[in-house]
Amino acid sequence: MTIRDLSPRALDASAQIDRLAGALASASGHDGEDELDTLIADALRAVTQLVDADYAMLENEGTDAARGWRHVWCRPGAIVGREPRLSVPVTQKGRASCEFSVGVREQGADMPPAILDALRGLAHVMVLLLDREHASRRSPLAGQAPHVSMAPVWQAGDNCSADEFENIIGDSPALRRAMFRVQQVAPTDASVMLLGETGTGKELFARAIHNRSVRSGKPFVKVNCAALPSTLIETELFGHVRGAFTGAVAMRQGRFEIADGGTLFLDEIGDLPADVQAKLLRVLQEGEFERVGSSQSRRVDVRIVAATHHDLDAAMTEGRFRADLYYRLNVFPIVLPPLRQRTEDIPRLVWYFVNRRQRALNRKFTTIPVSVYASLQERPWPGNVRELQNVIERAMIHSTGNMLSLDETPSSLPPVTARGTATLEDVERQYVQDALQRCRWRINGRGNAAETLGLHPNTLRNRMKKFGIQRPQPASTRLTA
Repeated sequence: MTIRDLSPRALDASAQIDRLAGALASASGHDGEDELDTLIADALRAVTQLVDADYAMLENEGTDAARGWRHVWCRPGAIVGREPRLSVPVTQKGRASCEFSVGVREQGADMPPAILDALRGLAHVMVLLLDREHASRRSPLAGQAPHVSMAPVWQAGDNCSADEFENIIGDSPALRRAMFRVQQVAPTDASVMLLGETGTGKELFARAIHNRSVRSGKPFVKVNCAALPSTLIETELFGHVRGAFTGAVAMRQGRFEIADGGTLFLDEIGDLPADVQAKLLRVLQEGEFERVGSSQSRRVDVRIVAATHHDLDAAMTEGRFRADLYYRLNVFPIVLPPLRQRTEDIPRLVWYFVNRRQRALNRKFTTIPVSVYASLQERPWPGNVRELQNVIERAMIHSTGNMLSLDETPSSLPPVTARGTATLEDVERQYVQDALQRCRWRINGRGNAAETLGLHPNTLRNRMKKFGIQRPQPASTRLTA
């Protein structure tokens, strides 16, 4: 059992805190103070979630300033010490040596006795671990400088927390509505259509649907329909037999066969060619298909989760997407909110990206100024969460010390036309065009515009076609009168 194995949904708060204390007490093999600090921070973070608090703090004031130390986990934007405090003294050797305090969110909120007892037990475990660590290094607490950890510290690569929704970070009303829709449809076998702009996390939501379904033990297979040329998409989905075409030297299974019994995620379904749409419709209606070059039908049991950023209603009107396929896929639509509609989630997203990347970048950040949050929340974010991730990584490389500061270069600033009377499509068009110009119109290769925008090259080409963006013709090839 580890701290991150605990799920607040599994047990009531007091039992969960008791298990948390047991997991913390059984932790062994940590490599000194840094890893212990991480364990303590994880425990404090879990407490704030279990009791719905703004912060949790373990401190020892000592007899003088040199003896004091403090461990804090604080929700982004909360102020330590100004909220109503629940204090639990920790008694050692007949005297109160430390204090465990929690800043509760509701004024005058009372904690049940069972939770108070569980918090007291957890505080004792944390103090004992800290005492053991300092004793093992032959350095008493009196010799330590005050320790403050205001940043939520997680190990790089781990989930943000045990109760996060498949790494979908946020608590805004718009995001919660989408999560509730996932919880409604996941236990069923209904087809799901995820609608949203690029960078809103469609694959994460598709995985959340799969992992909460009865098919969770079966394969989750994804296909990006925009990343494959029309000549290969059919064999990618349905497979082929040996000799079906030039170069088919062996039989190959398609994604439908691989996903049999599980979930197939079709990303950018709006880019699917018309001939493949007809074959996909047959699979959805009858559960049968043939490999390319074969006349033998094969049966599969696959749940489809599709996603697109296109307006499929307009595509049907224009004849680019089959109406019967649309109604088969759009059984349960879920609209994913863009980042500009959930700016209150930006502080949590920023800390998530910082803690995920700081080890790889050999950096350590403990402070993010309020001005950084304010600047990020004012931006239009046409690239949504993916764009935010790139901006934060740039800022981490740019910053010095342990305070994060934004890299305010022209490439990281929003376009000037993003404000005023410009429409969202105008903003996105200008953003894409600026990126292409900065990268000298390179779409493939190192340092290309697609990589800068966080898009697949084929997706970028589709955006250029949609916005009518064309590469300037070299001067040497222009015709003159």
